[in-house]
Amino acid sequence: MSGTVRGISEDMDRQIIQAVRDEDIMSSNTVGMSDLSDEILLCILRHVPVCDLVMNVANVCQKLHTLCYDKSLLSNVSLSEEYLADDLLVRYILTQLANHVQSISLNGCYWLNGAIVERLSRCRGVTHLDVTGCRLSSTRLSRILSSLSQLRSLAFDVTPGFTSAMLSSEAVDSLSRLSELRQTLLTPSYGVVPCCAKLRKLMLQFDISDVTREGVGVCCQLMVGQSSVPHYQQLEEFTARLAPGEVNQTLLLLYLAVFSVHVPKRLRVFLVSIPGPNPAHWPAAPSLAKSLGQRGDLEALQLPRSWLDSLSLKQALEGNSPKHLSFSRCPALWPQVFQSLLEGGVKDSTQLISLNLSGINQVLYSECRSVEDQLVPGTMSRLAVGCPNIKYLNLMHTHYHHENSAGLGGETHLCASLAKFKQLRSLTLPACALADGLNTHQISQNTSPSALFLGLKKIPRVGLQNYKPETESSLAGDSTSGLAQLLAGCPLLETLEVIGPGFVSVLPRLEPCSRASVEPRGMCTWARGVGDAHIAALEALPRLRRLTLAGLPGVLRGTGLVQLAKHCEDLRVLSLANMGSLKTMNYTPALLDALRQCTQLQELRLEQPYLNANVSFFEALSCCSRLQRLCLISRSGTFDAAATETFMERCRHVIMCHMFMGGTLVACRTLQKTLLDRFTYDRSALSVVIYPLQHEDLPSVIRDIPLTLLDRITLFQSHVAQPPHLSSL
Repeated sequence: MSGTVRGISEDMDRQIIQAVRDEDIMSSNTVGMSDLSDEILLCILRHVPVCDLVMNVANVCQKLHTLCYDKSLLSNVSLSEEYLADDLLVRYILTQLANHVQSISLNGCYWLNGAIVERLSRCRGVTHLDVTGCRLSSTRLSRILSSLSQLRSLAFDVTPGFTSAMLSSEAVDSLSRLSELRQTLLTPSYGVVPCCAKLRKLMLQFDISDVTREGVGVCCQLMVGQSSVPHYQQLEEFTARLAPGEVNQTLLLLYLAVFSVHVPKRLRVFLVSIPGPNPAHWPAAPSLAKSLGQRGDLEALQLPRSWLDSLSLKQALEGNSPKHLSFSRCPALWPQVFQSLLEGGVKDSTQLISLNLSGINQVLYSECRSVEDQLVPGTMSRLAVGCPNIKYLNLMHTHYHHENSAGLGGETHLCASLAKFKQLRSLTLPACALADGLNTHQISQNTSPSALFLGLKKIPRVGLQNYKPETESSLAGDSTSGLAQLLAGCPLLETLEVIGPGFVSVLPRLEPCSRASVEPRGMCTWARGVGDAHIAALEALPRLRRLTLAGLPGVLRGTGLVQLAKHCEDLRVLSLANMGSLKTMNYTPALLDALRQCTQLQELRLEQPYLNANVSFFEALSCCSRLQRLCLISRSGTFDAAATETFMERCRHVIMCHMFMGGTLVACRTLQKTLLDRFTYDRSALSVVIYPLQHEDLPSVIRDIPLTLLDRITLFQSHVAQPPHLSSL
């Protein structure tokens, strides 16, 4: 009887499902996209790139053609990262949109011909223009500015050979009306700042090498004879980001010379980022801090470590409600920072959105003997209560050792305290902050009871059993209870960085300043407790889009990467560096399995001393069909030229292929030429750099890479956990 009833029930279910399908088919036959209201269609079209909008969608029908040229869609146009937009397409788009566009960005369009960029002069209604990274001479810039009488915001590069004397009187008039300016300085110069008397926002990026390609030293005396910088009478925001080098610091002080005499009355944002442990001293810093504190409208503050002391910091924050604060590598300010944020030193701490505390309690492991030298869970809990709206938090180059701090004041694991930041979107942590205690298995393998027996002790065999996807991914004794609390409390995390102590990228651009500000590898034993199980636990972050894992010796087989890839389906950016043993790459099989499942991945940065980029590697990577940028860094690594070429043919969206590996210079140059000759025609934005990592000319090669791509491969700068518009600072 029960079988008959079950059969009738299943038959009814099939009839219901069939009826629903029939209704859907009838609906699809009678209702089309053209039947939707204009408001709904405009909301949909707002997510379509402008190239597709003008070239494809507008040609479907008359209704879509009309909507595609709606003012709300074409007033703000960005061609940044539209890597398939070649000269002909951009020329057509600029011609079609000349009478519509008000704000246009060609940021990072390094591949466009200068004559095409000059056609921006026909867009006479533009008020905001960004041509950073474009090929633009002083003469062409002058022609563009002469036609844009309504321009209010400008972003461009000051390249060698630039001179303001080449600007026409009409161009100078346009500059005099600017309220916002962003300059990337590639040569010592004031740029167009002296022409901009009404600036409210000034954003500077200093990227000048101390030595030219010919080996000649660069000196700021090149600035003699130029006009003096204006007094920034109306300036409200000042930001400056410096690359390593004395020339950049000297030039910055020249830009800030006016501040020692007069601090703009309306200044509310002051962000200066100087890499390295010894920034040049600026005597006017205390008076600036005092001036910022008197007005009560400070929004963002970042000063180098030698520019601040406890008193000036207290004066700057008192009575203000800042939204963005950065105290990177300022350990002496540790007490004052929390006193200001937690004990009424600021007017309203709930306004704080981003906080950079990278290296604020930086103490070498050998000297880390007291709780005062570490992050304290109780303090972070109070910070979470007092600043509940923090979305971007950076705690890199700090320490937390759960075994030492357990039970103090009844506080729990540091991760439990961080879980109280319910609004977190971006988080950077030291590896030891995730460990629940010492990993005794690793300690027994990596330490000896006495130095006397170091020469007699048998060296443990390097290597592991073959990778099996279904095997247990963690070692016995590993615990992820602290991390589980963090992940449960911060489900909105989109960006996560976990970086071990002592990690330094081998890329030469930031290597000197990085080595001077981090600990030697392996000094923090607690960091070795972070392994495969911790990476697997990250599957609890469904919104994760950007992940950085660097300097984690406790990762052995990499099985956690497989679980992560299965559940974090929206992962777009993945950066892995120095995982597990540096003598051999044990997690290769798991990595290949994970890559096969990262279907949404757009950027991959992989740095490992013994990376074998063979046929299997590139076959797995070919499954990442949306990949755009690839950077491989391996001092003793090898690559298969034929497999690389096949990969580039399969992944048609890849426009950046940077490989700094082992091998001969001839082999690297041959592969680079082959890829450029074969794929540049279809990908005008293609950037291929294949070079031996140990070659003496590598610094000059790095210098030739467009800055927009160079920033993509130097991701470990302890400034990442900040809002998008401040991430470069």
